Amino acid sequence: MKYLVRHCVVFLLAALALAGQAQAEDFRVGFVNTDRIFREANSAKAAQVKLEQEFAKREKDLNDLGTALKTASDKFEREAPTLSEQQRGQRQKALIDQDREFQRKRREFQEDLNARKNEELQQVLDRANRVVKQVAEQEKYDLILQEAVYINPKHDITDKVIKALNNAR
Repeated sequence: MKYLVRHCVVFLLAALALAGQAQAEDFRVGFVNTDRIFREANSAKAAQVKLEQEFAKREKDLNDLGTALKTASDKFEREAPTLSEQQRGQRQKALIDQDREFQRKRREFQEDLNARKNEELQQVLDRANRVVKQVAEQEKYDLILQEAVYINPKHDITDKVIKALNNAR
């Protein structure tokens, strides 16, 4: 899909170049760096803080569980030579079960975090797209790009969008 969009944009720009100098001068193109918006916009920073607060307890619990598993594993390694075969087998099985549970919880945590992060970033992106549209309409841009291989800095309107996005709160 991105491949098709890129080729359509390239085709559009090439067609504009062929359409004539007078028309090309009237055509205004702008560029928005979404990565910068995600890093610098107040709403993106607030979303990051919100996620950190929301997942801090689970992350701490997960880290504590990992530390406990490591401690138990180290203890087993130290005591293994003195344990009977049956005790060694039982402790080994218990460690494997604990590790499996730890891995499952870590996977669930990562999936939940990624899902929430995507939700929050989508909200930021939706707001940013509304602001981009407002800036484009106010300043009479014909085309705004969000991805490009190269953009002349004079076409970059990211600062305007971040400023408008921060003021929109």
